[in-house]
Parts: sequence; structure tokens; C-alpha cells
Amino acid sequence: MIEGGQGRVFTGMHGNELVADCWGTPDDAPVVFLHGGGQTRHAWGGTAARIAAAGWYAISVDLRGHGESAWTEQYNRTDFGGDIIKIAEQIGTKPMLVGASLGGISALFAEDMHDGQLCSALVLVDIAPRTNPAGVDRIVNFMRSGASGFATLDDAADAVAGYLRERSRPKDTNSLRKNLRLHDDGRWYWHWDPRFLERTAEGRERDAVALETAAGRLKVPALLVRGGKSDVLTEEGIEAFKALVPHAHFADIAGAGHMVAGDKNDAFTDAILSFAATL
Repeated sequence: MIEGGQGRVFTGMHGNELVADCWGTPDDAPVVFLHGGGQTRHAWGGTAARIAAAGWYAISVDLRGHGESAWTEQYNRTDFGGDIIKIAEQIGTKPMLVGASLGGISALFAEDMHDGQLCSALVLVDIAPRTNPAGVDRIVNFMRSGASGFATLDDAADAVAGYLRERSRPKDTNSLRKNLRLHDDGRWYWHWDPRFLERTAEGRERDAVALETAAGRLKVPALLVRGGKSDVLTEEGIEAFKALVPHAHFADIAGAGHMVAGDKNDAFTDAILSFAATL
């Protein structure tokens, strides 16, 4: 579990609060962890603590509209990217950005928005400009299926077990309290603003084109990590990314699905540390 970090609050591009946990010494080189859509800063398992133990200053952030960070009026790519730029400015030193899914897309956009001068390195976790539509739809459908909440934590655990096929259902459902809120109606709701899913087909297409453009301009050291069982990032997507970013490193985490860090945390962290050693 990702426990024991010191709390910190950053300010996003619209004055919105972004809650984070930090490990290590602020004087060390920073690494910022950015979770996927519908997740929170607790999604990284023990990775942040291990990275800090290796001599980095590890920061795991709740994206806008997620976890304990503020909900906002809009959730466009420039909003998420702008928040990351603001976080880097408040850190004061170019960070290595590690982003899963939505967090990875946002990190890539942030680097491009900042003219390729924002981060020291970029790690994309099971995300690239070209993804498998069926895999993406499965994620979105799962997230929307819980919009009406759950009567009990057990019901939420059953829903997660049906979605995360690479993991066994947890016996202790209390860990889900970090990702759910108990509302006044007595039901448990996911700890994120459902409005961030409200994108049109045209908007998604524009984002995809912009993402390819951003990848093609990427100059900093990069690592693409794929879950070996992922239905989101396919071989086609990997090869397309390698063509756009020929200097990128690649790691395949056997047995992991789209939620790589949660599925195979030790192997995932080893891949990050191996990449960090090349910088």
C-alpha cells in the first residue's frame, strides 16, 4: 500500500486545489505520479515509496475532479495539462512525469504545451496516441455503470472484480474507502466527478490527433510501459508510438492488465527504476 507519505497541496491552473502525498527529500530529483481516470493518488501501490528510497523525491497527485482534489467546471486536455505545468512550477525543478492512462495523456500534453521544456523524462503507463477502442470502451462502460452508486462496499468490490480480471477479489473491502464516498443517501459513490467523462466523439478525435502531434515532438527521455494482458494498448499502438518516438524505451509487464501498477507492482517499479538509472 502507498502509505506514510507527507501531505502537500498544489494549486492548479484555475486556482483549484490538487492534493498530493510525497515521499523522500524535496532536495532530491522529483518524480510526479499521475493516476488514470477514475483512480486516485493511492493507485501506485508501493512504487512511490520505493522510488523515494532509491533517492528521488516522489509525489503522487490526485488529478482535478479525483480523490481529494477539487472538482472543476471543465476537464479538457488543456486543463489537465495546465495543472501539471503548475505542479512542476511549484516544485521548482524539472520532474520526471509518470502517468497512467489519463495521467499519461495529460503529462504528454503538458510537455507539449510547455514547448518540450517541462519535464526531465516521461513515462507513459499503458497509454499511447493509438489505443484499442474496444478496450477504452470497456473502461468507460465500467466507470459509467457505477454512476448510481453502490448499496455496500461489497457491491462495489464485486463490480471491481468483474472489471479487473487480472486480480482476485479482495477479502477486505475497507481498502475501497479511499476510492469511494458515502453520500447522504447511504450509497457509496466513486471518488471522482462523473463530468470528466463527458466528451463528444469529435472531441475525442481532436484529442487523438493532438496526442499524435505531441508524441511526434517529444524530445525528452521516454519509457512506454505496457501491461502484457492489456486490451487498451495493443501491438499496433506500440509500433505506432515507436515510429513517433524512436528514442523511447519499452517495457512489457507480464501478467498485468491496463492497471499495471496495481496488477504487478514489483515488476512495474523495477521497470521504472531501471529506466531512471539511464537518466
